Amino acid sequence: MLTLQQFTFNPFQENTYVLYAPDKTAWLIDPGCFTHTEESHLKNFILENHLVLEKIILTHAHIDHVFGLQWACDTFSLPVHMHKVEKEVLERNTDHARMYGFQFPSFEGEIIEIDETTSLQLAEVPVEVRYVPGHSPGSLAFYIPSQHMILSGDALFRRSIGRTDLYKGDYDQLIHSIYTQLLTLPETTLVYSGHGEPTTIGEEKQFNPFLQQ
Repeated sequence: MLTLQQFTFNPFQENTYVLYAPDKTAWLIDPGCFTHTEESHLKNFILENHLVLEKIILTHAHIDHVFGLQWACDTFSLPVHMHKVEKEVLERNTDHARMYGFQFPSFEGEIIEIDETTSLQLAEVPVEVRYVPGHSPGSLAFYIPSQHMILSGDALFRRSIGRTDLYKGDYDQLIHSIYTQLLTLPETTLVYSGHGEPTTIGEEKQFNPFLQQ
């Protein structure tokens, strides 16, 4: 069985995840660590638990999800796996950062493209890649059928959905993604989002005000 460890980082309170197996192989998902303290906290968890990172993966490339991307790729000598259309989003973060009054250097590292046709496994546990655009054009979610859990990025939150007023956001597309790729999952499926607390598909069907159609 895989274990999911959540960290909440940076001024945007973004959820970074480490997903790991009993054999200590692991993935780092959405490294949003912003300060040296946050970087150390994440690195120490990985080292103290003797984890061996196999992949760095992005649900999407908005700046709050990639503050620690360069650091993570350099520290663990790994490429980043992401949807190809998120490359443009990643490249725009340098300009986006100026809006918030700080510097953010361009990413310099290897990118491996993944999409909904990609077959992923962590320690022989299948992980489905689901394409959920709308919040960002190349948003991905990662579903682990054997454990009834999904990492939804910023597509679906507890009682909310991702904003669609950012670059290439699309409300209708996001709602379509949620209905076809997320709400079709079993209602007991645990949803781990890019911000906030976990929820379940069943709870969001019943209580999410954006999904009461």
